[in-house]
Amino acid sequence: MIDLSIIDNIREKHTRLTEELSNPEILADHKKYSKIAREHSELQEIIKISEKYQKILERINEDKELREISKDEDLLELADAEIEELLPKLDELENKLRDLLAPKDPNDRKKAIVEIRAGTGGDEAALFAADLYRMYSHFIEEKGWKLEVLSSNPTGVGGFKEIIFSVEAEGAYGVLKYESGVHRVQRVPVTEASGRIHTSAASVAILPEAEEVDIEINPNDLRIDVFHSSGPGGQSVNTTDSAVRITHIPTGTIVTCQDEKSQLKNKNKAMKVLRARLLDKANQEEQRKLASKRKAMVGSGDRSEKIRTYNFPQNRVTDHRIGLTLHSLESILNGDLSAIIEKLQEYYRAQQLLEKSSESVN
Repeated sequence: MIDLSIIDNIREKHTRLTEELSNPEILADHKKYSKIAREHSELQEIIKISEKYQKILERINEDKELREISKDEDLLELADAEIEELLPKLDELENKLRDLLAPKDPNDRKKAIVEIRAGTGGDEAALFAADLYRMYSHFIEEKGWKLEVLSSNPTGVGGFKEIIFSVEAEGAYGVLKYESGVHRVQRVPVTEASGRIHTSAASVAILPEAEEVDIEINPNDLRIDVFHSSGPGGQSVNTTDSAVRITHIPTGTIVTCQDEKSQLKNKNKAMKVLRARLLDKANQEEQRKLASKRKAMVGSGDRSEKIRTYNFPQNRVTDHRIGLTLHSLESILNGDLSAIIEKLQEYYRAQQLLEKSSESVN
C-alpha cells in the first residue's frame, strides 16, 4: 500500500512550484525556469496517477464496508464483483506510483549521445563496433526515434574505429543508459582461415545530451582548430578546412568532427558532443562523491565494466550484470533489445528502492 502522506507532501511542493513558475524573476532566468518546469511536470504526473489510485482505493473500501453492514445478497454480490474488478487496476496504479516515486536520475528525460569505439581485436573489433552501431540503429528505428551521426572514423574493411551519434528523442538516455560499458564478441573472424574463435571488444558510452542551460562553457576555455577532413587510411577527402577539432582547455577534453562538408555544421556537432562529455564528467564526479558516502553505487555506468558477451557459436547473448542469457543473438543484433533493456531497468529500479529503504532505516 502506498503511503498517501507522501503524495500530500508532493502536492504541496507542486503547488509551491506552480507559484514559482509565475514569478517574474524565475521567468527571466531561463536556466532556473527550465529546471523548475521539468520538476513541476514530473510531480504533476505523480499527482495525476495518485488521484486515480485514491479514487479506486476509496471505492474498494466502500465496497468492503458495504459487505460488513449489508445482508442483501444482490448488493453483496455486486460489491464482490466490483472489488474483484478493481483490485488489478489498483495494483497496476500502485506499481506505476512506485516507479514514479523511485529515486530518479534527473538526466533520464534527456536525449542521448552514443559513442562506440573499437577495443582489443584489430579489424575484428572495428567490425564488431559496426555491428553494435547497426544494432542500436535498428532499435532506435523501431522506437520511432531519430538518429544523427555526429562523427565517425571508418576503417577500410567496413568497420568503425569510432562512431558517435545522437538519439533525438526525449527520454532516450533513460532507456539506453545501461548500455554503457565493454561489449565482448566471440566468433570466427572472416579473415581467420583456421576457423579459430577470436574474442574482441568494443566500448559503448551513453551520455545525456546537454543543453546550454545544463552546462556553461566559457568561450575563452576553448581552442578551435580547423583542418582538411580525411577518410580511411588518412587520405584527404575535402579540399577545404571543414574538419573541426575543439579542445576544452580546463579538462583536456578533445572532440573532432569532420563528417560534414560545412565547417559550421562540424563545429555545431562537435559542441554538442563536448557539452555531453562535460556534463557526463560532472555527473561521474558527483557519483564518485556520493559513492564515498553510500554502501554501493547503483548503475554507475562504469566504462571499463564488461557488461555483455555476444557468442556466435552458441547463438548466445549474456548480460553479466543480471545473469541474463538469451539464445537469440541474431534478433538482438538486429535491434531486438527490449527484453534486455526492460530487465536491466527492473533490476536497477529494485536496487534503488532497496537502497532507499536501507537509508531510511539507518
